[in-house]
Amino acid sequence: MATNVKNDPTRRDFLYVTTAAVGAVGAAAAVWPLIDQMNPDATVKALAVIEADLSAIEVGQSVTFKWRGQPIFIRHRTAAEIETAKAVPLEDMIDPQTDAERVIAGHEQWLVMVGICTHLGCVPLGQKPDDLKGDFNGWFCPCHGSHYDSAGRIRKGPAPKNLLVPPYEFMSDTLVKIG
Repeated sequence: MATNVKNDPTRRDFLYVTTAAVGAVGAAAAVWPLIDQMNPDATVKALAVIEADLSAIEVGQSVTFKWRGQPIFIRHRTAAEIETAKAVPLEDMIDPQTDAERVIAGHEQWLVMVGICTHLGCVPLGQKPDDLKGDFNGWFCPCHGSHYDSAGRIRKGPAPKNLLVPPYEFMSDTLVKIG
């Protein structure tokens, strides 16, 4: 019994394959903009890493930079501020952390922190010379009364955590890379 089955491709098979391929390419082209719009925009990518020049910041002065849409507080601490921060007993703190854990060794005079209160996301006062600095000569969040010391550690008030320290490194003595 012989069957007359042809296994050769026909013109119809070619049209099916071609139509499926064109349809797949068309579907991918239609879906791509929807997927691509989920990527961060260029301004976010540009601010993923910033470099801050510290050469113009005088001892005792604080400066604010912007990184990922957040304020970054950089303070050139005085020797007295550093000694005071080192002398605080850990048992007196809400979120115990030593001063050495918040700065980079060899650059203890520079304090780099995210300037957002850890209670409800307010921006604490203390960057300007005439700002209220709270009971511990650091930063003060007037919204709910959180007091931070000269190392950015929460000492009094409702904030549960210290001001965050972002990832950063020193490129030179006067240039810091954040992010």
